[in-house]
Amino acid sequence: MDDAALLAEDVRRQYGDRVALDGVSLTVERGEVFALVGPNGAGKTTLVRALTGTTDCEGRVELFGDAPTDVERSRIGLLPQAFSPPARLTARELIDYYGGLYEAARDTDSLLSDLGLADSAGTWYENLSGGQRRRVCIGTALVNDPAILVLDEPTTGIDPAGRRTLWTLLDEFAAGGTTILLTTHDMAEAERLADRVGLLAAGRLAAVDTPGRLVTEHGGASRLEIAVAAGGTDASEAGEANGADETSESSEAGGASDARETAARGVRALSAAGFDATTGDAEARRSVGGETLLVRGVAPAAIGDVVEALDRADVEYGRLAWSEPDLEDAYLNVTGTAVIAGGESVGAGTSGADGAETRDERGTAVADGTPVEGQP
Repeated sequence: MDDAALLAEDVRRQYGDRVALDGVSLTVERGEVFALVGPNGAGKTTLVRALTGTTDCEGRVELFGDAPTDVERSRIGLLPQAFSPPARLTARELIDYYGGLYEAARDTDSLLSDLGLADSAGTWYENLSGGQRRRVCIGTALVNDPAILVLDEPTTGIDPAGRRTLWTLLDEFAAGGTTILLTTHDMAEAERLADRVGLLAAGRLAAVDTPGRLVTEHGGASRLEIAVAAGGTDASEAGEANGADETSESSEAGGASDARETAARGVRALSAAGFDATTGDAEARRSVGGETLLVRGVAPAAIGDVVEALDRADVEYGRLAWSEPDLEDAYLNVTGTAVIAGGESVGAGTSGADGAETRDERGTAVADGTPVEGQP
């Protein structure tokens, strides 16, 4: 395809008996921001390395119409997930060093300012915060003003303010025509940045589309989560009244049983009132911290009717939380796997392919910051 910055067809990679990539095909257009999302072990890092020529793979891969290893290195900016530059260089010295690897590079001070690091330019890398270190690393991938920027989990360890700074900078690069491929397990980040998103699970690309269309097609209905209070009080109130340290295992079991009974009564009352109600799933119990009711497909204007139905049935309840479906819901519905904080998966599970990468391929040199052949 003439407009493609990146083309992959039936890409496969295996480590011994473990399949890391199982026939991945995708196209990233020039100037597009494309996000690969999935939990740790889904195959994201392996795919990034295959697409940039830093690991061998089966199948066809092209960058700007050529094999990745044949592309001029200055056209590629690559930030691996694990990257450790020399600790006793300052932020400015590191950007200067990596800029010096290219015939033309961005102005160091201007780039540091764009990254929100102007005030820390003279600080040794080892003395920077985790978020500042990650921003310096991103700067080393941006310093050559690349035509395609490949970022593997770019905002890991970055504080919210630094993340917003980085997002704004990536928006500016994309607006200037830079093609961006990033991996993330942060669904909100993918929705915020990407023109299109690929849902990667167990080494397979399960779906590709714009974030909005993925949510519309696969996200499901809105959710109203209702915390159930057993015995007329919620768990925290009971703990304060009786003393959490003195609560016996038997009373805890009794409270849990009461909560489940209350939840079951709530389901019956809401179902009789015409609502699609169930007891909460594992995700809802984690978010609320106990038994919940889950009502799907409720418009905000109908929440009052839900409350009235519970009141009529004398069902005690606590916090109510309404949410629209998002990209995480779409990922769960497509793959059967949920992604929780830190990138871990819950559900059907994944191959865990990436866990073997640092041991089994020549791309391991990238992980500790040592240049390898073909690495920009």
